Amino acid sequence: MADKTKQKLFQEFPPISTKEWQDKITIDLKGADFDKKLVWRTIEGFSVQPYYRAEHLENLNHLKYVPGEFPYVRGNKAKCNGWYIRQNINANDAKVANEKALDVLMKGVDSLGFETCCKSEYSNEEFKTWLKDISIADIEVNVTDATAAHPFVDFLKAKIEAENIDKNEIKGSVDFDPMAHLTLNGNFCKAQSDVFDTAKELIEKAKDLPKFRTIGVNGEMFTNAGATIVQELAFALAMGNQYLNLLTEKGLDVDTVADNIKFNFGVSTNYFMEIAKFRAARMLWSKIVAAYEPKNLEVAKMNVHAATSKFNQTIYDPYVNMLRGTTESMSATIAGVDSLSVTPFNKAFESSTEFSDRIARNTQILLKEESYFDKIADPSGGSYYIENLTHSLAEHAWKLFQDIEAKGGYVEAFKAGFIQDQVTESANKRNLSIATRREILLGTNQYPNALEKVEANIKEKCCTSTKRDDAIAEPIKEFRGSEQMETLRLKTERTKETPKVFLLTIGDLTMRKARAGFASGFFACAGFEVIDNLGFKSVEEGVKAAIDQKASIVVVCSSDDEYTEAAPAVLEQLGDKAITVVAGYPKSIDELKAKGLKHFIHMKSNLIDTLEGFQNELGI
Repeated sequence: MADKTKQKLFQEFPPISTKEWQDKITIDLKGADFDKKLVWRTIEGFSVQPYYRAEHLENLNHLKYVPGEFPYVRGNKAKCNGWYIRQNINANDAKVANEKALDVLMKGVDSLGFETCCKSEYSNEEFKTWLKDISIADIEVNVTDATAAHPFVDFLKAKIEAENIDKNEIKGSVDFDPMAHLTLNGNFCKAQSDVFDTAKELIEKAKDLPKFRTIGVNGEMFTNAGATIVQELAFALAMGNQYLNLLTEKGLDVDTVADNIKFNFGVSTNYFMEIAKFRAARMLWSKIVAAYEPKNLEVAKMNVHAATSKFNQTIYDPYVNMLRGTTESMSATIAGVDSLSVTPFNKAFESSTEFSDRIARNTQILLKEESYFDKIADPSGGSYYIENLTHSLAEHAWKLFQDIEAKGGYVEAFKAGFIQDQVTESANKRNLSIATRREILLGTNQYPNALEKVEANIKEKCCTSTKRDDAIAEPIKEFRGSEQMETLRLKTERTKETPKVFLLTIGDLTMRKARAGFASGFFACAGFEVIDNLGFKSVEEGVKAAIDQKASIVVVCSSDDEYTEAAPAVLEQLGDKAITVVAGYPKSIDELKAKGLKHFIHMKSNLIDTLEGFQNELGI
């Protein structure tokens, strides 16, 4: 009997070469262009093939490293993939913040992020109240407001000494990031030389806290301003490098500076690309730190906190934000981040609630306790696709990083407007993609719930970054991708009488159903009331029904051939009683336009421009 333990899996199948796959695909494409049909051209500036094979790994140099080994592309940890489950807490009311902190620490959280809004001063009493009855040696403690950085470190050191706490067990961070202030407000909070002196003082102050980081690098703001993944990576790396450069020039050694930097990244729903992003980020940062010749290469590990994206969150159909947060969390944790906070699903329109905080918290706990994402180091390692994405992102981010360095570093590139131009270009592209539905926001620009009303749910937002009066450069602007679409729909929601869109379905059954479905979703995105129909035997019957329903817009849904007669007839019989629209881009479009038809909706229509045009015609 043959020894089956030595048989190779699938050995009965002959090996297939890449050329054979390519030949088969060429046949199946029936003359269509391979690159145009199957190759994905990303907004990041590189192409992604429809499939990858083992041979595509041959020239990727980073594959020879293992988890926990420099350059840390496969993660900082060698034997596991654990991360801190962080929950951010509004700390404007210290007593309420402490009550909430104590509550969530009993529900699976092991990292706290104290957030404040528009505060200029902090007291030890306030910090003491935040941390009352909390064992700070057993969790990670983070404070996000840069204004609190110095006073909190002073308080922490005094608390450690007074309570005889092991300083080596204190984990967490303060988020002192003057370059983020420059980016979001157009200038530093004080003179440029002074802010970096302050950063140096802060690092020196915390030198006895080996697991506590004081300098933040906030790449998340680029994610939330519509930047590409390559841009987020390159800009964050450039900021980090400038901190290394300026602070070592001020007399600090590179080991100390690097060990004090914490990167904060956003994570979007581009699932595999986000996994690759964090892997590429660690690899590139270690390369940068190594160039400064640290005494200990361990300091080249990039410490990463990830937060699920605010850019992708929507006001309409907000429970979909839970699903977005889940896939984003999966990307971040598979990629090996050090800590993660899930943005509550209702963050876009109100303060988090007990329910939204619970869902955000449990999203991570589920990934740990039920899915065991923390057990395997670098679970995506060796994937042909992800390894190639890692390489492509690293290559393009490094090139952009070098362009920034050639301009004198991040600060000089920002003053010159280079950073802003890059972000604006990508933000405009993404806005256009959302408007033309090449980028889908479910429930907003695709498959909306037409009956949903949200205006009453929108609460006043907390203070946001604004351009300083003494700005030396134009700040970048954070926004959500759905904002334009939501503004459009809210205009409809505020009208006294919701416009009615009547689908005049006639002729070919298959085509009229398909185009009616498209038209229904199209107009529902603006909150219009859509009236669908089973079909009419004649134009006269359909027009009469539309007038009886007091329709504002009548959409003719039929086949291209039948449009030639039906669409002009609808226009003639309706007159100025309603706006006539043709669903689709028929072959006879020029002929139809010559007969007076002005409005056509189709897959290439700009959703926002088209629907705004209808609103204007209807006086909304």
